[in-house]
Amino acid sequence: MKINIKNMVCDRCISAVNTLFVELKIPVSNLELGEIETVNLLSQAELKILNEHLKKQGFEILENAVKTQTEHIKKIIILKIADLDIDEDFTLSKFISAHFAKDYSLLSKTFSTHENVTLEQYFILQKIEKAKELLLYNEFTLTEISQKLGYKSVQYLSAQFKNCTGFNPTSFKKLKSKNRIALDQV
Repeated sequence: MKINIKNMVCDRCISAVNTLFVELKIPVSNLELGEIETVNLLSQAELKILNEHLKKQGFEILENAVKTQTEHIKKIIILKIADLDIDEDFTLSKFISAHFAKDYSLLSKTFSTHENVTLEQYFILQKIEKAKELLLYNEFTLTEISQKLGYKSVQYLSAQFKNCTGFNPTSFKKLKSKNRIALDQV
């Protein structure tokens, strides 16, 4: 039985969900970001108990196709950004359309309606959260970060960063409170 799970955005999420399934003694045949496949069908009562446990850890079962599709879009965006290999000429609409083999405007409208933010805004917010992370790790220069995240220039990254956070990247690094947001909360 395939179960789609909301807010699974990283390897730690996979581990947490796997641990939960082990604790509940639900055998799993496959587990990846956003979805898990159980060996056996689960009853409605078992699904309800499972969902209660998932919610305690910040996850939940997705029960309709729109929610599932929206979470899948979020997942592929997060994974694309995590790769740190976004070309300067990257186009979100082409990427999403190609991945889903559907019209981008329909996907975008559905996403915006469900998430109260456009796909483009969501993509930018995710890139800014990744930029915050990379700035704090101090492994890359601002120029390298802008290149890895597909910005045409450091100035463009800095302008978007300031627009989203209220700080330029240098000022952000000096803050005591870094105001980072969990990726599933963006």
